[in-house]
Amino acid sequence: MCRVLEVHPSGYYAWRRRPESDRALEDKRLSGLIEKFWKESGKVYGHRKLLQILRDAGEHCGRHRVLRLMRRAGLRGKISRRR
Repeated sequence: MCRVLEVHPSGYYAWRRRPESDRALEDKRLSGLIEKFWKESGKVYGHRKLLQILRDAGEHCGRHRVLRLMRRAGLRGKISRRR
């Protein structure tokens, strides 16, 4: 596989041993919070309302980050129909 990808084997194994970055760890923590709040809402809230809930809880994150993490987790808000 290393030959096909033109990567040196020692570089590949060094990459595998490298610990996760701070941002990746923070994304995991935020994903857990997002999923918790999303389930508490009855699986209804989208990224805008979840962002407001996170900010009220004291978290500092942006709208696009919440949207990205929701997409990655497969979470979607319900779209209501106009009456």
